[in-house]
Amino acid sequence: MRHHVSIGSLPVRPLASPRYSRGNDMTAHITALYACLLTIGAIVLTNMVSARRGKLNISILYGDDDMLPVLVRRHGNFVENVPLALLLLLLSELGGMAGVYLHAMGIVLIVSRLLHAIGLSATQTSAPLRIAGGVGTQLVMLSAVIFLLFQQFLIFSN
Repeated sequence: MRHHVSIGSLPVRPLASPRYSRGNDMTAHITALYACLLTIGAIVLTNMVSARRGKLNISILYGDDDMLPVLVRRHGNFVENVPLALLLLLLSELGGMAGVYLHAMGIVLIVSRLLHAIGLSATQTSAPLRIAGGVGTQLVMLSAVIFLLFQQFLIFSN
């Protein structure tokens, strides 16, 4: 059965085929949600660096500014950790992890990345928010790794 939508007299194709809609094993709607939200975070961090560079007229490196290296590291740490975490979340979703656990991991990942960005400071190396953000991110990734390894062990033991 085909689903057709129209705007006035113009037919509009759906963005997703009905046969691959919610409920199909090959969808990753939960991971997609968190990927979208975290992408917004990446864009914000990128623009914070760009705005600071523009304000100070600094193209490369940091000049004499103390805040620019912190902004660069906030962005850098985000892009070093989030893609792998999302990949593990995606593999877990495709592997059948229950939605409640995927949402819990996604929420913890978002909160952790926010805490880490807020807590990252050039003067305080053991800031509690930074540590909480780092630990939370690693716990999300480790949870997915344990699930995936356990799943593989079950598959190969049969």
